[in-house]
Amino acid sequence: MHLYIAEKPSLGRAIAAALPQPQQKGQGWIRCGNGSSAVTVSWCIGHLLEPAEPASYNPAWKNWRADQLPMFPEKWQLTPKTGVAAQLNVLKSLIRKASEITHAGDPDREGQLLVDEVIRYVGTDAPVRRLLINDLTPAAVAKALKQTRDNRDFLRLSASALARQRADWLYGLNLTRFYTLLYQTKGQQGVYSVGRVQTPVLGLVVKRDQHIEQFQPQDFFPLEAHFHGMEEDSDTRTFSARWVPGEDYQHLLDSENRLLDRSAAEQIAAAVEGRPGKICESRFRDRSEPPPLPLSLSALQIEAGRLFRMAAKDVLDTAQSLYERHQLITYPRSDSRYLPLEHYNQRQQVISAVGKVDTDLAEACNTADLQRKTAAWNDKKVDAHHAIIPTSRSSAGATLSGKEAQIYNLISRYYLMQFAADAIHREGKLGVTLGDHLFRTSETAVLQLGWKALELKLRDAKAKSEKPALPRLGTGDPVLCDGTQVLQQKTQPAKHFTDATLLAAMTNIARFVDDPELRKTLRETDGLGTEATRAAILETLFKRDYLFRDGRHIRASDKGKTLINALPDSVSKPDRTAVWEATLEAIHRGEAQPQQFLDSLKQEIQGFVGCPAPLVPDAAEVTTSPDAPHCPKCRAGMVERKGKFGAFYACGRYPGCKGTRPLEDHSPEDGSSQKPVPCPFCFSPLVRRKSKKGWFWGCSSFPACRQTVNDVNGKPDLPAKPAI
Repeated sequence: MHLYIAEKPSLGRAIAAALPQPQQKGQGWIRCGNGSSAVTVSWCIGHLLEPAEPASYNPAWKNWRADQLPMFPEKWQLTPKTGVAAQLNVLKSLIRKASEITHAGDPDREGQLLVDEVIRYVGTDAPVRRLLINDLTPAAVAKALKQTRDNRDFLRLSASALARQRADWLYGLNLTRFYTLLYQTKGQQGVYSVGRVQTPVLGLVVKRDQHIEQFQPQDFFPLEAHFHGMEEDSDTRTFSARWVPGEDYQHLLDSENRLLDRSAAEQIAAAVEGRPGKICESRFRDRSEPPPLPLSLSALQIEAGRLFRMAAKDVLDTAQSLYERHQLITYPRSDSRYLPLEHYNQRQQVISAVGKVDTDLAEACNTADLQRKTAAWNDKKVDAHHAIIPTSRSSAGATLSGKEAQIYNLISRYYLMQFAADAIHREGKLGVTLGDHLFRTSETAVLQLGWKALELKLRDAKAKSEKPALPRLGTGDPVLCDGTQVLQQKTQPAKHFTDATLLAAMTNIARFVDDPELRKTLRETDGLGTEATRAAILETLFKRDYLFRDGRHIRASDKGKTLINALPDSVSKPDRTAVWEATLEAIHRGEAQPQQFLDSLKQEIQGFVGCPAPLVPDAAEVTTSPDAPHCPKCRAGMVERKGKFGAFYACGRYPGCKGTRPLEDHSPEDGSSQKPVPCPFCFSPLVRRKSKKGWFWGCSSFPACRQTVNDVNGKPDLPAKPAI
């Protein structure tokens, strides 16, 4: 039996539709054709297997204890995911019967792994082929079925995905437990999740927010001068130019070369006003600009976020619907912006289909230059999948929603741009020397729109007034300074992230790296996360209350700021994480070994959890008096407050904790005046309690933790060396 294993049911149905008929459908499979030539199509439902929980390796790892860290499995295990056991059993039965298997996972790293891991989990000696499908239209699927490859060609891709999966387990579980336990010793509640990618993304937002909060605006003083040509036969139109700081003024500038001294600006203005100068630089040209490349997923998410203010996950979900349900676009989780040359032969059918699906683009389809071939058509830059483009399907399976219509229109515009003329810009530059001072100005305007006629503009974008054309003066021509103007402006902080700008930051992460050598390396990678995971990473940060939305802006919560401020730079900054992503790509190319990557990661984790005194802020620091007790409920520091019955102590974590206690002249007998002592079992703070038999210490997490410790002279009787 020949078995096809698709990544999901929709892909399985598309494959079955392109195979010989008739079809016989069963629970979790479709049989196509008759007799000995019949084949069976089945599918996964995303990942059917997942890495085993820590307790599967070691029962002692079930409870969160610092003395059990780090957790390094000796032999990796996979377990069936909850809710998909029935489909896994279907595949088990089919794989054991198969004489030939065709792997039809999505054409990316995760798509390769999730089918490979099922085949390995069940075990088979049957040969395995690889089917790569970027387009779910029947014709495209039928063509792909004839072009399968040996699945062994993709072993390195699968190895990189497996290394990523195991790295996430090692890094995420160990550091999440470590920092959560440390926070519990300080009276904090909840889980402080740390991830290989999510934490540096959170770090970007926290650092941006802190920069804005701490930003102190400064006045700066641009200097403008107005000139005109002096010769009778020259172009005598007036023009304005800005002063360019020379070496003598560097001490008066900020990091962006802005002049901070008004008196210096006024002195320069007085020195040049009414004085003659000459043109030292003159350049005028018409510059052609080719159309932008078609869209990858990140480029699509950034553009849709900018234009429609759609969240990254909304864009991905909408594109997935256009791909699976309507079959109107090609595979959406692509990181490529190039197209295979063979696709060029389908341009007429695709453009015709676009005009029928989206009537707003009908005119652009009719005027498309089908003889034009841009740099987008390049086989050397196309790997498993290509850019996201419309398919040749000329009607949707159902009426498109508003978001679906927007995303389809945007993808189609970028495809149609490949068949539009270059945009032509008029550009000009003039430089003027006047004594020891240099002034520069420029002009730019669009002479011919070309592909720019297909660009979408922001509705609320302010129309920029075009500068008047510069006079056509040549190098050496004399000019006269008619007047000057010292302007006063204020420096502005960076803006809070939006979905579009945060995705752009994740994609171009090298901009946020200080080390020049590392920055050079990172420019060659895809940044933080992958095309398929970035939207999910952002959603995870929102769900874990690390981020929140403030209108269209993305901000860090207090919980997110607290975590990032406590973490070492190597965890909270993107440098090392982005290098790991580059290493995974090197594994894919066969230039690095997975085991070496994981061994190096284990050494890093060992260093993190072995730190004797991590910089975790103590909740007691919020107390207003060094004599204030700790909260009897959570052991956080308390602050003195006033109520209608007088002064009292309230927990510094209010409203997270509502513990109170009266002001007393003597030290509290419950031990809350002492520095918090962690529970030896779960590391929540211990609380002194009294029973019929006398004083003892119990875990503040009771009844979740029932650990108790004997009391000796008002202090818990613990071993000399605590677990941390």
